[in-house]
Amino acid sequence: MATALETLCGQAYGAKQYHMLGIYLQRSWIVLFATAILLLPLFIFTAPIMRALGQDPNIVAVAGDISYWFIAVLFAFLVSFTCQMFLQSQSKNMIIAYLAAASLAIHLFLSWLLTVNFKFGLAGAMTSTILAYWIPNLGQLMFVMCGGCKETWKGFSILAFNDLWPVIKLSLSSSTMLCLELWYNTILVLLTGNLKNAEVSVDALAICLNINGWEMMISLGFLAAASVRVSNELGRGSSKAAKFSIVMIVLTSFCIGLVLFIVFLFLRGRLAYIFTTSHEVAMAVADLSPLLAFSILLNSVQPVLSGVAVGAGWQSIVAYVNIACYYLIGIPVGVVLGHIYNMQVKGIWVGMLFGTFVQTVILLIITYKTDWDKQVEIARGRVNKWFIAETGEGNANAQDA
Repeated sequence: MATALETLCGQAYGAKQYHMLGIYLQRSWIVLFATAILLLPLFIFTAPIMRALGQDPNIVAVAGDISYWFIAVLFAFLVSFTCQMFLQSQSKNMIIAYLAAASLAIHLFLSWLLTVNFKFGLAGAMTSTILAYWIPNLGQLMFVMCGGCKETWKGFSILAFNDLWPVIKLSLSSSTMLCLELWYNTILVLLTGNLKNAEVSVDALAICLNINGWEMMISLGFLAAASVRVSNELGRGSSKAAKFSIVMIVLTSFCIGLVLFIVFLFLRGRLAYIFTTSHEVAMAVADLSPLLAFSILLNSVQPVLSGVAVGAGWQSIVAYVNIACYYLIGIPVGVVLGHIYNMQVKGIWVGMLFGTFVQTVILLIITYKTDWDKQVEIARGRVNKWFIAETGEGNANAQDA
């Protein structure tokens, strides 16, 4: 939901209506805080929910304890993600990188101190996790509020409570778009768990998804870059710069993906031994390596196009594309190949890859066919409309701004 800020803040920053970024940040805090409150019952009643789903009693007991700790993590995400989007839209990325590095160092040290040295076990691990999230959060908040963003943070404002519905709609569209992608991989694991020799299959798939997740971090960086550049240029009124940014970011990410595609085809199952000592699992990973390589290649393009969509405010359109490609094409094809044609985990993954491929092609067509001059008009109209709504000033003043 926080990715809605990438659209709102990015376009406002490009239009040089800097004071609106702070209002959007506060508005997003309100929407996400309300959402977090609505999600609390899932954390409070984790144990009875899992018990009702027939999970193992030992797992239920531990998960019930962990879920209470994760309430603090839930609210940490609220602050962390929104501040990151706020800062990224202004290209203030180094402060995020420094705080992320500090967070990693703090987490490693506290994990060792509390779990290994003091032997606090699960309580120590969760305490380390919470502190590792909240200490950098405090750093982000101090940077935003104590002079790091003088133009865009003007203090708390009552205007944050006005006109919340557009932010709610965009936040819901953003979350739908991203959740449909994240749940796609989860369904892949669930489907694999129902196959023959499921333990080896799930182990091999988990290793491949972890490797894919490492590479995905690079692509997510390009996603953020695409959303910021596109939203800034649309808000600034430069359709040519927006199109040039899209072409360069897609090509750069694709070239990196192509290199990694070749590397993972060459390494095949050797990487599995980082995660396991089982020769059977390593052979299963080697068998899946071509699919992993193609996943990496597709992931070098698809997230960038999603970033373009976020920058332009197309979240709802991409959500519909994701539903069609992932859940009406990818999963059914995977089930047919995996179960009916007995291709097992490879069949399921081929189906999922096919869904991702169709989605990538559709997003490429949408991006190529888009009238970017019209998108500039839409972005400027959106920013000016909200400017008028928040300040109460007339059209003439909005046009001057």
